[in-house]
Amino acid sequence: MDNSVQDTNYMINDLGAKREEFFPGSVIQVDTHNSYATFLCDNRVALRVEAVSATILRFRFAPDGTFGRDFSYAIAPNNASTPVKLKVKALSDHYRLTTKELICTISKKGLLTRILDKSGNLLNEDEKGFHWEDHKEYGGEIVKMSKRAQPREYFYGLGDKAENMNLRGRRFENWGTDTYGYTKGTDPLYKNINFFMGLHNRNAYGIFFDNTFRNFYDFGMERDTVASFWAQGGSMDYYFIYGPTLTQVIQRYTLLTGTPELPPLWALGYHQCKWSYYPESVVKNLAQGFRERQIPCDALYLDIDYMEGFRCFTWSNEHFPEPARMVRELKEDGFKTVVIIDPGIKIDHDYWVYQEGVQNDYFCRRADGPLYKGTVWPGLCHFPDFTRQDVRTWWSGLFKGLIQDVGVKGVWNDMNEPAVFEIGTFPNDVRLHMDGEPGSHRKGHNVYGMQMARATYEGVKQFSYPDRPFTITRSGYAGVQRFASAWTGDNIASWDHLWLANIQCQRLSISGISFVGSDIGGFIETPDGELYIRWLQLAVFHPFCRTHSSGDHGDQEPWSFGEPFTSLARKFIELRYQLLPYIYTTFWQYATQGTPMLRPLSLQDQHDPECYHRMAEFCLGDHLLVCPITAPGVEGRNLYLPHGQWYNFWSDEVVFGRQEVWADAPLDRIPMFVRAGAVLPMYPVQQYVGELEIQEATLHVYYSEFPYISTLYEDGGEGYGYTEGAYQLKTFQTEPSAASFSISQQIEGSGAAAYPRYRIIIHGLPAPTASVLVDNEETVWEASADQRVLVVTVPSGFTQISLHSVTGIA
Repeated sequence: MDNSVQDTNYMINDLGAKREEFFPGSVIQVDTHNSYATFLCDNRVALRVEAVSATILRFRFAPDGTFGRDFSYAIAPNNASTPVKLKVKALSDHYRLTTKELICTISKKGLLTRILDKSGNLLNEDEKGFHWEDHKEYGGEIVKMSKRAQPREYFYGLGDKAENMNLRGRRFENWGTDTYGYTKGTDPLYKNINFFMGLHNRNAYGIFFDNTFRNFYDFGMERDTVASFWAQGGSMDYYFIYGPTLTQVIQRYTLLTGTPELPPLWALGYHQCKWSYYPESVVKNLAQGFRERQIPCDALYLDIDYMEGFRCFTWSNEHFPEPARMVRELKEDGFKTVVIIDPGIKIDHDYWVYQEGVQNDYFCRRADGPLYKGTVWPGLCHFPDFTRQDVRTWWSGLFKGLIQDVGVKGVWNDMNEPAVFEIGTFPNDVRLHMDGEPGSHRKGHNVYGMQMARATYEGVKQFSYPDRPFTITRSGYAGVQRFASAWTGDNIASWDHLWLANIQCQRLSISGISFVGSDIGGFIETPDGELYIRWLQLAVFHPFCRTHSSGDHGDQEPWSFGEPFTSLARKFIELRYQLLPYIYTTFWQYATQGTPMLRPLSLQDQHDPECYHRMAEFCLGDHLLVCPITAPGVEGRNLYLPHGQWYNFWSDEVVFGRQEVWADAPLDRIPMFVRAGAVLPMYPVQQYVGELEIQEATLHVYYSEFPYISTLYEDGGEGYGYTEGAYQLKTFQTEPSAASFSISQQIEGSGAAAYPRYRIIIHGLPAPTASVLVDNEETVWEASADQRVLVVTVPSGFTQISLHSVTGIA
């Protein structure tokens, strides 16, 4: 490119040296197609704007006028977006582009954009807009975008950042990093989720920057009126996603980058992990400890010590001489076995995985040819190039032994940032295939962990069938939720980290990754009993619920702290199992609609500015609001409730929203509220999923003065029959009238009923009940002494229940 024809600007960098920035010139040509338009400037800069849907616009810039291959690891191959008509009109100094929902203007000089809703309300606008500088060391461009940060605009997202919920005033970096013992403010962390949202004037939008190079975000830190993002290479390729609600933005982003399939129901149970449970006798004693104490648990984990010398896909002959027998015996006691797999393959000429990798040239090489060597747990290792399809296929096939032959039910990917001892990660000159567009580690680093998770998922799925797969990953790029659940990494047993676990899991959930949790109690060091119970109280409301610890400071099983903590741990793990039908339904909403499972208050009421900066409180699904205790010696706290009416779960006290309230929280409680009108389903307590043939589920119904709709999704929790209609989607509507209160049920799907009857508990009735009719037939019922709670048992296939009061319900 002849830089002499570029519009330029000279900036002073951090070292005081002058650097040259380039900008688009003036538009000289416009080519329009049905769903996109391409603008070419007099200095060869090009912009292509595509209407991915009526609410999503994609912007691709090319400094030299040439667009490269249109390829993305993030965008789901089967994403539901259908390109729509993009209308283009030339005006005096700009072009006007419109869909049914959005108006976008593009200046004829500089390609500056403004995006408005169809009513003309400003959503987002460029400041400098697109610009770049030549990368003097590596070549290519450092691509940049700066936009105006509007007054009182709030920013959310970016995955696992260990910061306050609102990102305004902060700067961040995405470069997946093994951050052992991170603290608040540590950045970068493990995951690379290039998606953020802006909220101002009660309108929400999102931006997904699809660039795998090391990238950065500044939300008004350098200049308080500017929000910018940039990358050390690649192209400026971003999606603008309109809401107008935050929830709609997240749904559209998540559907764009893909949702996971439904997990096996046991994966939503309680899991126990430590580095490391070995030998076999320790694992068997652990299993016995759960069953003898009647503490529910579904999965036990084996860390790297189950392997022979930390060699992946092997078993230690000394510690686990008969792994298939052990896994089978654990299964008979209701436990699924989950094992760890890291990317590093030990350099050992007698090791079959190493031999296959070398013979087929599956490992990463350095720029000048030799195989890359890096030290991790086994010692010197080679690393598969997971950005090659043939390598992913090979890696997937390696799981036959673990899954099909031994009977392992889940796989946990660690160290896949990728992490390398002493130097952090691969050197920049390591080459990666990038599925046909080769590049250096600078280009592939941020997707390496995601592509390992992809290959692992495909292998576990292949050999688990007809059961569903379960996988976990520590690192990932946008879209990794298609392949794995996740956790927040190597945290610390501290109250500060309990606070962080709450924020990080919420942030990941609104960044497309809902199947997430933290290491309960902290991985590093050991909590006391109070901290462990408070952490467990939070974690039973996280989709992924696992205690994990390093094990070098003390034990961290639910009974490790003695009484009263053992009984309290049992109580809250039992609550988790009671809530499984509700959690599974919430996961179904996530998998089918992209709706986040964990929802900060800003998603609950974005017309209430008080909700914008609240962080402690969050909702799990449609009906439950919880607020953890994150300080020692505390037996209650103030919290904020969004609009509506809420029931205190423990006391049935009814509280109006849009106010701060006090919630008592001795150590046997977490502040927990249920939305008025909700139908909250619960199962009986089981020691593991599938232990009982359930005969009766409980529906807790919370009276409201207004109609309200709830859903319950059930499909057996395993296998793929649901894809052929073998499920039941139940829609409940609660509706008051002058003299009655009714609950109706509609059932979709051809699945068999999971149980024959419901025990329905109706809370908060304003008047005594005279009669109860189930499908127009009177039935028996019981009421509490104050007549505010009523209990009735009905067939699970009922159509309508009507309560008629003595005096009429106001």
